[in-house]
Amino acid sequence: MNVQWFPGHMHLTRKAIAERIKTIDVVIEMVDARLPASSANPMLRELLAHKPSLKVLNKADLADPARTQQWLAWYEQHLATKAVAMDSHHSAPAQALIEACQALAPGRGAMDKPMRVLICGIPNVGKSTLINTMVGKRAAKAANEPGVTRREQRFALQDGFYLFDTPGVLWPRIIVAQSGYNLAAAGSIGRNAFDDELVALELLAYLQKHYAAHVLARYAVLDGDGPAEQAALAQMPDFELFERIAYKRGALLPGGRINAQKAAELILHDFRSGALGRLTLETPAEFEAWLATGERLDAERQLRKEQYEQQRQAKKRPKKR
Repeated sequence: MNVQWFPGHMHLTRKAIAERIKTIDVVIEMVDARLPASSANPMLRELLAHKPSLKVLNKADLADPARTQQWLAWYEQHLATKAVAMDSHHSAPAQALIEACQALAPGRGAMDKPMRVLICGIPNVGKSTLINTMVGKRAAKAANEPGVTRREQRFALQDGFYLFDTPGVLWPRIIVAQSGYNLAAAGSIGRNAFDDELVALELLAYLQKHYAAHVLARYAVLDGDGPAEQAALAQMPDFELFERIAYKRGALLPGGRINAQKAAELILHDFRSGALGRLTLETPAEFEAWLATGERLDAERQLRKEQYEQQRQAKKRPKKR
């Protein structure tokens, strides 16, 4: 997926995180529970190496509970880190995170040895909303769009426990194609960076295969929602399903033509708001397969680039007489 999403402030954020990490005891990375691996920043792995880490699968109330449990187990087994699922409106998130951080750094948290925690994550993952819930006031600016937090902020959750918030940061280039679509579907990428209709079609194609009952319950595009109708939906071309939803929901232009932009926005809104139900767009096994394919294709691309550069340099060399 071709997106342009690495504005200048994200370069500055990367540098700020690299500097701040020197004084940090524990790192919390918030990811979207609906796309736990796609929303984990691969750039942070290099920056945050050798630091105790906690993965917070946020927006768990919007995600498939069974898949959330799979991801919690995967993170703890594969990355040797702690992982918790959380809803941005959890009634006592501060205590849950404090306890998890103290388990990772048991020697910190007193007034003479304060716990210093860095919280980071991609744009629109819900950091600011969660921080406001933890602190008990509107301490961090929050909005349902990426890129609201633009500078580091510090909060005291209790005596001897300090939380450093950073702006949401993305990485320069996607090598897992499906991750780009999933991030766009979740609203983690600015709207100008992708095509709504294409993202909606990719989302529908996945939901047809894995969540046919949810699609039928929301849009009633077939006469019924039983096993036979779910099987039929799974076989339907995604563009046909897209058109049926547009007609059902009145996303039309004069003359009865579908309004593709309105239909795409409607489908994406239904996913982001939870109107389609509790959905998760990837499993650990799926993501591992996507990543293997992405790394192979990226290595092939890099090899072609190097070969082209060698040929270009060869042509520049003067010919011997």
